[in-house]
Amino acid sequence: MRTVVVLNQDQMGHGDRALGQRILGTFLRKSIALRDLDAIVMFNSGVRLLAKDSPVLAELSLLQDRGVDLVPCGTCVEHFQVELATGRVSDMDTILRELDAAAKVITL
Repeated sequence: MRTVVVLNQDQMGHGDRALGQRILGTFLRKSIALRDLDAIVMFNSGVRLLAKDSPVLAELSLLQDRGVDLVPCGTCVEHFQVELATGRVSDMDTILRELDAAAKVITL
């Protein structure tokens, strides 16, 4: 079952930012266990997770090395002026195709 994770912010949940980034790191480290994880799409402040100073860059790079596509919104990358350390700049058409092809979408 093709699975896509959506990250629409640079932390997991709402509230304390440091806690949200910490638990997101844990989620990403353990997400390799998700069967058929195919892609992680990112938009809004979620694209910041692919920056050189991202607290979860190591986890995302490991997922990419294992075949998970990292798909950040290009408009968002430009808006936040993010220099990507990993992943490939994408567009909304690609994000929509990823979501449409998914059997399961997990939004954090």
